[in-house]
Amino acid sequence: MRAVVQRVSEAFVEVNGEEVGRIGLGLLVLLGVGHGDTVEDALYLARKIVALRIFPDKAGKMNLSLKEVGGEVLLVSQFTLYAETRKGNRPSFVRAAPPDLGKRLYEAAIEAFLQQGVHVETGVYGAHMRVHLVNDGPVTLLLDSEERLKPR
Repeated sequence: MRAVVQRVSEAFVEVNGEEVGRIGLGLLVLLGVGHGDTVEDALYLARKIVALRIFPDKAGKMNLSLKEVGGEVLLVSQFTLYAETRKGNRPSFVRAAPPDLGKRLYEAAIEAFLQQGVHVETGVYGAHMRVHLVNDGPVTLLLDSEERLKPR
């Protein structure tokens, strides 16, 4: 499972011109699910994202977590995080999970954030969305649940 995490001062998502999710201070998380991903991947990424110390403390150093600043999460599904671009110019998405698995694990990630006491807003799984954000910093991180399996 892959996530692009962006620290934002605000973000919202629209579907068919209608706003479906909005947050203030927090993290916009674009989440991609791949073949072979499990609920454990969703739990790992949600725990990792909530614990990331990427918000500034009083000295301006990135030292505070999402919960410490009272931040929110806007979680948006994005299968294109599994695009293969090595051959040709048209991306292939064969490594992305099939829609039923992707949706189930996306929903597991939502629940994992909620269980940690984080307010979560979402996009609409599988819909064409317009995501608006004010990236604060800018701070953008790439996370991959496969990293937890690699030796240090």
